[in-house]
Amino acid sequence: MIEGYVHGYDHRERNRLQDQASTLAELLHADTAYPGGSRVLEAGCGVGAQTVTLARKSPEASILSMDISLTSLMEAGEMLRSAGVNNVRLLQADIFQLPFAPDSFDHIFVCFVLEHLPQPVEALVRLKGVLRQGGTITVIEGDHGSAYFHPDSEAARRAIQCQVELQRLSAGNAMIGRQLYPLLCGAGFQSVRVSPRMVYVDSSKPALVDGFTRKTFTAMIEGVREPAITAGLIGPELFEQGIRDLYRTAESDGVFCYTFFKAVARN
Repeated sequence: MIEGYVHGYDHRERNRLQDQASTLAELLHADTAYPGGSRVLEAGCGVGAQTVTLARKSPEASILSMDISLTSLMEAGEMLRSAGVNNVRLLQADIFQLPFAPDSFDHIFVCFVLEHLPQPVEALVRLKGVLRQGGTITVIEGDHGSAYFHPDSEAARRAIQCQVELQRLSAGNAMIGRQLYPLLCGAGFQSVRVSPRMVYVDSSKPALVDGFTRKTFTAMIEGVREPAITAGLIGPELFEQGIRDLYRTAESDGVFCYTFFKAVARN
């Protein structure tokens, strides 16, 4: 498991990841597809929440999805079987100790992983070492500093900051999305292109209200209640007010915005 994974590994987090993946599939992956015969490495697949979409978008590619957590891989396997996906192999492996020879892959896909790593540039360097010359890497990350909403709420912003601080204390970075360009350049990749992918939610988009505002973002913040209070980052009353205010943004006159960043670069 990722030592700095502040969200936990229980069934609620698994369901949240699945909700996030299905809700954001078009926004994040409309332009993610690999040619038939391509050798693709998904580094840090977790429970497979992104893997099903990745496999369906590139049905003729050969995908190897790896994660350090055997428990997560078992859940990923169940998800792939339920989805009828048959072009993915699963492997337990560590990004910092990759068991692959140079030039093993044509493409690498990394989604919501760097934010949890204490040494993201080193991770990218290791991945670059197994990518063929001219191959590509795709990296997707969020940025909690990009969250804003109506009605505005100091309590909600304080609750969000708890998640940011807990991730920092675990040597991660919940605002890493804005750093993808310098991180990839620092790892030696070429032709780095970054595109922001904003999620804008109001009541005219009920699927996003439920799938993103409620079940993805607010559920994620709600999930850090105990560690945030235990760490003395916030009092219970203020945290609960923040959560209520985040749910308030999902009402008929509410608005919620958040930006993901998607980078594509070449070896």
